[in-house]
Amino acid sequence: MVKNDRGFQAILHIVMILLVVIVLFPIILLIMASMTQESEVILNGYSLWPQKFDFTAYQYIFGEGSIFHSYMVTICVTLIGTVISLAITTMVSYTLTVPGLPGKRIISFYILFTMLFSGGLVPSYMMWSTMFHVKNTIFALILPNLLCNAFHVMIARSYFQSNIPQEILESARIDGMSEFGIFFKIVFPLSVPILATIGFMKALMYWNDWTNSLYYITDKNLVGIQALLNNMLTNVQYLAQSMDGTSIATGVANIPTLTMRMAVAVIGMLPMIILYPFFQKYYTKGLLIGAIKG
Repeated sequence: MVKNDRGFQAILHIVMILLVVIVLFPIILLIMASMTQESEVILNGYSLWPQKFDFTAYQYIFGEGSIFHSYMVTICVTLIGTVISLAITTMVSYTLTVPGLPGKRIISFYILFTMLFSGGLVPSYMMWSTMFHVKNTIFALILPNLLCNAFHVMIARSYFQSNIPQEILESARIDGMSEFGIFFKIVFPLSVPILATIGFMKALMYWNDWTNSLYYITDKNLVGIQALLNNMLTNVQYLAQSMDGTSIATGVANIPTLTMRMAVAVIGMLPMIILYPFFQKYYTKGLLIGAIKG
């Protein structure tokens, strides 16, 4: 029996090592490609260990003076948006678990309906820009499309139904505690895994969002890091394509079009990769438990 267990454990370790290699290989290749000389990439393609390291792509990106300002904009938007969005999502989810709530089915249907259908880009743009006047404000990066997600509401609701003892909640109601008190004093402390899970997913959404900047922002002081990197990459590609004749060789040498794509991806994903290990324990548990319908 022990031999069988050891053999099974060895197989599991081999499988996990292979999975780790499969996951890490593209990331390592991406990082190394971003530090490869442009001419080497053109001649030999991407490699795990370049013959000559070159940081021209990073120098070009960080040579843009507004990149650090854009980083601060994205960090502030991610922090504020995640906190507000997490509070709204969890409160809506908890409300749907309250027994005897009038109109619970209608509210649940309305939330589920938004997962399947939407008004489209043009009506959304008209609503946010003309009715709520969020254009060229920090709210344009926080409110549209990101503040509350129906999928997150359903996961949180399932978690509350499956993992929060209803007896404790009923006892608190009998003792006269309000629903706000129950939520913040009982439900919140018992929901760390799902809070960390949804919080990380929302932070990832806010960090990677660049479409709201594209639609609603023309003020350079409010452009986030993802939108700035996308604009820089678009400009570089346009300059490279506009060159002809003998200027192509010098243009490719001076403008790192290929390696810059990789550098943009590295700069955009690196903060989330650094943060993920701190959320991993709660992320896996919260996602699995929250996906099980109680």
